[in-house]
Amino acid sequence: MAGQTAVWSDVLVVGGGLGGVAAALAALRRGRRVLLSEETDWLGGQLTSQGVPPDEHPWIEQFGATRSYRALRESIRDHYRAWYPLTPDARALPDLNPGLGRVSRLCHEPRVAAAVLEAMVGRHLAAGRLRILYRHRPVAAEVDGDRISGVSLEGPDGEVVHATAPYILDATELGDLLPLANVEHVTGFESRSDTGEPSAPVVAQPDNMQAFSWTFAIEHREGEDHTIDRPDQYGFWRDYRPPFWPDRLLSLVAPDPRTLAPIGRTFVPHAPTGPVTADQSLDAGDRDLWVFRRILARELFEPGALDSDVVTVNWPMIDYLPGPLIGVSGAERDKHLDGARQLSLSMLYWLQTEAPRPDGGTGWPGLRLRPDVMGTADGLAKAPYIRESRRIRARRTVVEQDLSLAVRGEHGAVSYADSVGVGMYRIDLHPSTGGDNYIDVGSCPFQIPLGALLPVRVRNLLAAGKNIGTTHITNGCYRLHPVEWNAGEVAGALAAHCLEHRLEPGQVYEDTAALERFRAELVRDGVELSWPQVRGY
Repeated sequence: MAGQTAVWSDVLVVGGGLGGVAAALAALRRGRRVLLSEETDWLGGQLTSQGVPPDEHPWIEQFGATRSYRALRESIRDHYRAWYPLTPDARALPDLNPGLGRVSRLCHEPRVAAAVLEAMVGRHLAAGRLRILYRHRPVAAEVDGDRISGVSLEGPDGEVVHATAPYILDATELGDLLPLANVEHVTGFESRSDTGEPSAPVVAQPDNMQAFSWTFAIEHREGEDHTIDRPDQYGFWRDYRPPFWPDRLLSLVAPDPRTLAPIGRTFVPHAPTGPVTADQSLDAGDRDLWVFRRILARELFEPGALDSDVVTVNWPMIDYLPGPLIGVSGAERDKHLDGARQLSLSMLYWLQTEAPRPDGGTGWPGLRLRPDVMGTADGLAKAPYIRESRRIRARRTVVEQDLSLAVRGEHGAVSYADSVGVGMYRIDLHPSTGGDNYIDVGSCPFQIPLGALLPVRVRNLLAAGKNIGTTHITNGCYRLHPVEWNAGEVAGALAAHCLEHRLEPGQVYEDTAALERFRAELVRDGVELSWPQVRGY
C-alpha cells in the first residue's frame, strides 16, 4: 500500500517547467533549501518535455532577458560545440542555431535542453540543498486562512509526499495549485467590461481557451518506408474541418495568423531554402514547414554525421480544438489528451500517405519518428504543449491596452513602477476551444510587474509561470520562454528575499523602499527591469 512522507523546505516549487527551474535556481543562489516537483521525468516544460524550441523577440542576442536565461541559451550552444561533429564554420558561429529553423535563433533538440538544465541544477543536488520529485503532481493542499500550509504530491506508484514550506510557488503548466488551495483565479476570456480590452468579447467565456498541441519529431530517409499504423481516429481527423478553417485541418492550408487569409504551406524534406532568417517580428516563418521548426540542420555538421535534418512538428494543423484540459477531469480529460495524440499521429500518417508532393505524387513514406529526440517510446513529446493556464487574480493584472502597439504607438508599453523584468512578443493567440480563429495583435516591448506574481489574498503563494496576472489576451505575449523564465526567477528570488528579511511579498510590493531594495537585488543578479529605447517594431 502506498504510504505518505513528510518533507520540509524553505521554498516549495510545484512544477519543473522553465518558470519552476528558474525559481528554484534563484532561491538556491540565495542559500535556500528547495523542493521541486515535476510531473514528467524531464525539467524544462515547454522547452523540453513539450518539445518547443524557444519563441523569442528579435533582440534576444543583445538584451531583453535575464542573465541566467542567457546562460541557459549559451550552455545549449556549448553542448553542441563540445559533443557534436559541427563543421569548423558552424562551431565558430557565436549565434549557433543547430536547427537553422525559422521560428527561433536557437532551434535545438529537447533532449539537449533537458541535459543542460540537469547540469545547471547538479551542484545543488550534490550539496543536498535541492531535492527533485520527478513524476509527482499536486493532488491536495492544506489551507490555514490566507496561507497555504502544505501540498500533497502524488508519485507514479500512488505514494504521497506531504510538502511544507514557508513559501509555495505554483509553476505548474495549468495552474493546478490554484483550485486545490482555493486561490482566486480566472480561466479563458475575460469580458470587455472586466478589462476594457479592445480584443476581449462582450461576455466572459471562462471555458474558451487556446488550443493545446502534442508535438513530435521526424526525419526523412529517402527510399525507406517508415509509415506508421493507421491511427484509430484517422478517419475522423482526416475529415475534420473547423468552421473557421479554410480547409480540412489535415492539409497544407491554414490561416495567416495576422490576416486570417488562407495560405498554402509547403512541405518538402531537404528542399533548398537559401539563407534562413529567424525573426518572427518580420516573418512568422511557417510558410516552409520543413524549415519552420527544424531542430537539426545536417548542413551544419560534418559530412555523413547526420543522414537527415530533424524537424519538430508544432504546426497549426495539430492544434487540438474539441476541448480544454482545464475544468475537466477523469474520462473527459483523458478523451482530450488521447484525441490530441491521435490528431498528431494522424497528421504524421497523412504526411506519409496523402500529402501532395511537387512531382504530383502523394505521401512521404520515408518520414520517420525520432523517439530519442523526445525521450519517449512513441516519438511524441512527453507532455502536451500548453499555451494557456489558469491565472491568478493578481495585485496587478496586465491588460491589452498596456502594451498594444495600436493603442500605445510610439509611447511604448506602460512603464510599471514595480517592474521586475521585460519581455517582447506579438500577442499571439492560437485558435481556441470556443471556436475563435487566431487573434494576433502587435505589441510593444513590455515590462513584467511584480504585482502580477502576487495573488490578491493568499500571502505565501507566488505565481511562477504562465499563471501570472495576465488576461486571456495578454497571456498571448507573456507565455513565451524568456518571460516565463523571468517570472519564475523573480518569484524564487522574492521568496528567498522575504525569508532573509522577515517580510511577506505583499509588504515588499506595498512599501516603496522595500520594493526598491528588492529590485536593486534583481539588477545585481542580472535581471533587466526596463528596455533600452527600441524603435521600428
